[in-house]
Amino acid sequence: MINKEYDIVVVGAGPAGSMAARFAAEQGVSVLILEKDRDVGYPVRCGEAVSYAGVAEFIAPDERWINAHIKKFALISPDETEAVIEFDEEGLILERRIFDYELAKTASKAGAEILTRAYVNGLLYDDGKVSGVKFEHRGESKEVKAKIVIAADGVESRVGRWAGLKTHVDFRDMECCVQVTASGVNPDTDTCYFYFGKEYAPSGYLWVFPKGENIANVGLGVGGAIGKKSSALSFLNSFMEKKYPKASVLTSIAGGVPCSPTLDKISGPGIMLVGDAARQVNPLSGGGIASGMIGGKIAGTIAGESIRHKKPDHIFSYDKAWNDRLGKRHEIFNKIKNGIYGFTDEKFNSIAHSFNKVPKEKRALGNLFTTALIHNPSLLIDVAKVFLIK
Repeated sequence: MINKEYDIVVVGAGPAGSMAARFAAEQGVSVLILEKDRDVGYPVRCGEAVSYAGVAEFIAPDERWINAHIKKFALISPDETEAVIEFDEEGLILERRIFDYELAKTASKAGAEILTRAYVNGLLYDDGKVSGVKFEHRGESKEVKAKIVIAADGVESRVGRWAGLKTHVDFRDMECCVQVTASGVNPDTDTCYFYFGKEYAPSGYLWVFPKGENIANVGLGVGGAIGKKSSALSFLNSFMEKKYPKASVLTSIAGGVPCSPTLDKISGPGIMLVGDAARQVNPLSGGGIASGMIGGKIAGTIAGESIRHKKPDHIFSYDKAWNDRLGKRHEIFNKIKNGIYGFTDEKFNSIAHSFNKVPKEKRALGNLFTTALIHNPSLLIDVAKVFLIK
């Protein structure tokens, strides 16, 4: 049985929510996570790629939830020229169903309580301040009071909107994404493949991420303006019919990914937003696992401090703390994204051709960016800032 009141209630048990709960609970405050689905980590709505370092900051990597170790990046241009780069740092393809479950266990170990099948459908207020949530659990309407509510309820977040925060994203910044996990697909198991061009994914990219022998996540994201005219699914179906006509689709998912800078405000009286709900996704790659965990850690730490020191307004420092850690960098990534996604097929082909003239021993992601910048020199300033911001 859960209590009627907690110091902190976290809505959503994804990576961002679990880390917010964990880092708050580690300070000795009472924390409850409410997860609307039956199981933590399911259904999976993710390409499942992340850097090794992004995971290791929060949990020791475990082969039980690692499907592939990534050492190479392959860019395929519209004319099918393949430019391959070896990473300096390792990447991982996760099994999110297990990974998310393990993250939630770290929150539980720290002292947080977790309740699944808990559908949050409203907020409680006290003198204009968020003071808890309303939810439905197994057909019964319930309420739980909290000094702080942390919304980790994804891109469709209603909690932030209910709290009066402006969570709207321009449709042009909302990538329309679709993905299948398919067998009968045989990419190199240490390489992530990225396809660019109007045939594959206009104003976006298509990916093939290996999940071991003979299986891979194949998906794509197209810009919101494109998605209004041609569905992301139509592009994916075309690719699968052309490249992997005999593949068997094991799972399929679809949804929106907010590829935009962080929301202007991610905290308010009694409320904090983390992960996709706060738009903490990397706008260039669309990846949000590591950045969501970082946002969760920052929010959970500040929320715990606010409770322990009895300083409610301390949660307002969250916006700056996030901005200093990743927010400013994401603004730059967004500018780079807008520049790169504006490239024509001819430019992508030229970039791949030029890059392949670089000796293999000198190829690196930085060389690829340098080659791309030749086609759009104004991006150079933005790229330089990425490395200057600490």
